[in-house]
Parts: sequence; structure tokens; C-alpha cells
Amino acid sequence: MKINITFWLKSLGYFLLFLLVIALFYGAGGWYQARNDADELRQIAKDMADNGLGINDLGSNQSGGNRSTFIIKVEDPNFLNHNGVDFSTDGAGATTITQSLAKRLAFSNFKPGYQKIRQTGYALGLETKLEKNEIFILFLNTAHMGPYPTGWVKGFHRASRLQYRKPASQINDEEFIALLSVMITPAQLRLDQPNAELEERIKRITKLLEDQCTPLDHSDVWLEGCA
Repeated sequence: MKINITFWLKSLGYFLLFLLVIALFYGAGGWYQARNDADELRQIAKDMADNGLGINDLGSNQSGGNRSTFIIKVEDPNFLNHNGVDFSTDGAGATTITQSLAKRLAFSNFKPGYQKIRQTGYALGLETKLEKNEIFILFLNTAHMGPYPTGWVKGFHRASRLQYRKPASQINDEEFIALLSVMITPAQLRLDQPNAELEERIKRITKLLEDQCTPLDHSDVWLEGCA
């Protein structure tokens, strides 16, 4: 039986185009959802800031700068400049701060894979309606920080009070960096159960913040360049 190569190539092309259109609609759904959610999210961010859970409540580092820069440099180095996604900055990884927030807001149970499309659409939508400081406050207070005796903890400020019995503005830089270190994988790196992996993470972040090293490439979220 003679195989019609042209027919099958055209069929494959139409099928791939069909998948592309579906993906675009799926991502656009996230974009529209984010824009619809924006007014409520803006108010939530304002309420958080008004109740001592804002950027200025992170305190100052030893040089007098706001310690939000610590979090941004580790979690999303180009956060202040990108539109919700980042495919090139060294150390950024596959998920920006905005995409991380989108994962928590747009899904009850996010699964890696095709849901990344809607996650990215939601992140892009957030960036069109919210200010960077609003996105950062929401990210900060929904961040997973790991298990504590009271249960699974979300929020950097809350974790500070549980771990150190002090608000984030009153802990020192070393304690702040320790909290920041667990954010990459809070179920594995726990301050109540310190291990060599956590200590190494803390050392690498400290070197990065002191400009003693740089990430190897875009995917180097574990800071192998600072090992």
C-alpha cells in the first residue's frame, strides 16, 4: 500500500495548529481571569500592607536598604523589569514571582504540564493590572514556608513570627536569609530540622547577596554558581 506522505504531513500540520489554538485560548482564559480578579487582589494587597505585612515591614539590611531586594535577587532577579515571564535572566528559573503567585491564585491543585499555559496567561494578566509592589506583597504573604507545629504555613511574615517569635522587621539578616532559603522547597528544607542541604543553601544565598558569585545560567535556581 502506497503511503501518501503529503497527506500525512498536512494532517500533522493541521493537528499541531489545532493544539496551538487550544493552547492560546487556554492561556487567554487565565489572562482574562487575572484581570477580572485584579480589583479584589489590589484591595487584599492594600489590607496586607496596612496590617504590617507589606514591603516596608521586611526591615532594612545592614547597609540600610529594604530587604525585599534579598528576596527578589534570589527568587526572581529581573522581577522589577519583566512582564510576568523571564526566559533569559541568570538564576530566574522557569517560574517568576508573578507566575508563582498565579499558581497559587488560579489553581486549587496546580499540576506541572499543560496548566503552565494558564498559569503564564494569569501572570501576564496580573502584570497588566497590578503594580509590582502589589504583586510582591501578595506573593510574600502566600508563599509556602513549610510545616510547623500549627500546620503548614504560608506567608513570610507569619513564618518569621513562628520561627523567631519576632516580626520580619526585627530579625537580623542571617535569620532573614534562613527564612528565604527554605522557600525553594519548604517541605524539604526546614528550619526546625536543619541539615547540610539547608546550611549549603544559606551559604550560597549569602554569597550571592554579597556579590561574591553569580548563577551559572537561567536555570540555576539552586545557585550552583555559588557553591
